[in-house]
Amino acid sequence: MSYQKSRECIDACVACAVACNYCATSCLQEEDVKMMAKCIQLDLECAAICRAAAEVMSLGSGYSAHLCRVCADVCNACAEECGKHHMEHCQACAEACRKCAEVCEQMATAV
Repeated sequence: MSYQKSRECIDACVACAVACNYCATSCLQEEDVKMMAKCIQLDLECAAICRAAAEVMSLGSGYSAHLCRVCADVCNACAEECGKHHMEHCQACAEACRKCAEVCEQMATAV
């Protein structure tokens, strides 16, 4: 895998992790936090897996494609959940997750 392609995926993963963290903390400020529980949980899981994928890719690991497959799955789930909510932070998170999933899927199938 070329460095440029890995770099694009690393950047998408980092951006997604940031968007997920922001979404989770913003959801905690919502009036009905309990209603946002699934969104918050997926935000935290997605941020964690995105950070892990970026770290593994930066090491040039042979496991990058495997981790990118998992990352894409979690990002798609997070995008689906965030997309259900009309708050700006959820919509921005859903968009970052969709972009990350797309790039991670490309990484996962490029081997």
